[in-house]
Amino acid sequence: MNKEENKKVQEKFGEAVNNGNLEKLHDLVAQDVKEHDPAPNQGPGPQGYIDFFSMMREAFPDMHIEVEKMVADEDNVAFAYTLTGTHKGEFMGLKATNTPIKVRGMQISRFKDGKMVERWGSSDELGILKQLGTDFEIKKH
Repeated sequence: MNKEENKKVQEKFGEAVNNGNLEKLHDLVAQDVKEHDPAPNQGPGPQGYIDFFSMMREAFPDMHIEVEKMVADEDNVAFAYTLTGTHKGEFMGLKATNTPIKVRGMQISRFKDGKMVERWGSSDELGILKQLGTDFEIKKH
């Protein structure tokens, strides 16, 4: 595959997440995908992503991921994004607050034969929790 085809696969992943058609991820993610930065309690393979994004969509039903910048080479696609949503369901033990959130993140995915086979990423989970009113204290050792 070439970089344009890999970008299309990545875009289809984003569309599936944004429109809630998460079963489509079975077609876009390899069963043995190597996840370098899994979300808390994220299981393996495509089902791990489906379960994670199902939880996110329950907590933030209007969740939307907007890609701000995407670059690619022959095997990899990297992008910066903004995630927005309104907290309408339980998230990490927090009951719904109806609070809007907006956080940034970055991801790099490696593709082979039309599927994501490896992923690195970073999202601002602490930013989400702070926007939902959770106080955190940094302890010095």
